[in-house]
Amino acid sequence: MSRINTNVPALQAIGRLRVNQGDLTSRLERLSTGLRINRGKDDPAGLIASETLRNEIGAIRQAIENSERAINVVSTAEGALNEVSTLLQQVQGLVVEIANRGALTDEEINANQLEIDSILSSIDRIANTASFGGSKLLDGSRAYTTASADSDALAHISLYSARVPEGSSRSIAVEVTQSAERGTLAFIGRATSAVTVEIGGIDGTDTISFASGTSLASVVTSINDLKAVTGVSAVLSSPANGGAPGVSAVILTSVDFGSDAFVRVKPITGNFINYGNNGQTQIDRGVDAGVLINGQVASVAGLRADVRANGLDARIYLTEAFGQALSSTTFSITGGGSTFQLGPQVNPAAQVSLGLDSVSTSNLGNGVVGFLRTLASGNTNQVSNDNTNAAQEILAEAINQIAVYRGRLGSMQRNTIETNIASQGVALENVTASESAIRDADYATEVAALTRSQILSQATQSNLQLAVQLPSQVLSLLQ
Repeated sequence: MSRINTNVPALQAIGRLRVNQGDLTSRLERLSTGLRINRGKDDPAGLIASETLRNEIGAIRQAIENSERAINVVSTAEGALNEVSTLLQQVQGLVVEIANRGALTDEEINANQLEIDSILSSIDRIANTASFGGSKLLDGSRAYTTASADSDALAHISLYSARVPEGSSRSIAVEVTQSAERGTLAFIGRATSAVTVEIGGIDGTDTISFASGTSLASVVTSINDLKAVTGVSAVLSSPANGGAPGVSAVILTSVDFGSDAFVRVKPITGNFINYGNNGQTQIDRGVDAGVLINGQVASVAGLRADVRANGLDARIYLTEAFGQALSSTTFSITGGGSTFQLGPQVNPAAQVSLGLDSVSTSNLGNGVVGFLRTLASGNTNQVSNDNTNAAQEILAEAINQIAVYRGRLGSMQRNTIETNIASQGVALENVTASESAIRDADYATEVAALTRSQILSQATQSNLQLAVQLPSQVLSLLQ
């Protein structure tokens, strides 16, 4: 080499040294951070994919935390409802005890009524104080709000879950496609001999004997006197209620509507004749109403319709008039309820809505059988005033309501929230593994690359020393 102004080998060595030292620095950084991608230049496409996955990981983790908090809310509400259920069972026992009036003194009956009053107050206290994080759970503040409900058509509406568009309302259409019916039998009585018949219904069976010549009006009175025992009532026939013109008959009907309700008459002696039955046992069952709720076929028992589909979980009681007419009505859900965000994406598919009506004594029960509050002293169904039958019907409905709430809460926790936590946990594992494969450093690879970079850097430095010494060889020409 005979030129000294430009040392090309040295420039080449410097360039390679810069590259090798840059690679060495990069390897040291990756080993120090544990990341293969520390900045965009490391892998632009990988960085974009990694950041997208990191965003998804954060959303999934929050969804899991949301689900765990939702379980805490549900567990708190269910615990309070369990206590209400226990109190209702105590009231049930007191009502049955008061019904044993022949073995109790008036003082004992009044003492039981006072205990019932105290229990009802405790239920109201639980309804008004059960809370989570300062937010009330069972006072009705988490119930759905409705509008335009026709009380002449819908006796009672219970909404357990409803998907309502944010900032809007949802219309619910209730259509009766088949009339509800009571069990009905028509009888003509022959007064030529004494008659003994067994009359049965959904509530029980009893036997009635009629002397020869007993009028049909007296037969009706005797049957109605046992209505609370049998669940069967009677009227004299007329063209208006199905009787044939000029024919005297007794029309027996079940008190309740639906396929569970029935009327059964079994002649024991004599003849109590249904048109042409020749003294044989007769039975007729009622018919459940046919109901569509927003086009979905409802599960119906008598006049009670249940639906769980299309983002709606509801129980609706029809009035007798509406349940027997092929008609329709609508109402709107305008808001309310509690929404739990269980998924990483904020949309209706990732949310669960839950409505909790007030469990106060003025709300337990319904407009059909009455409300729990009426069992207290000074109210319509005060138990000590011999209203044990009505009280037991109201209690049965209240106990069922609490059981339904608890069952739905338990189903939501077990089948929705806990399964969601499990599925989101699996998703978190898979997405995290994918992000790690893109962004995390492979230490075996990086250590091997570091060793290579160190050797290359040291070799380049040695070569640079030689390249720097090359121009000095020109001096030998000047000697």
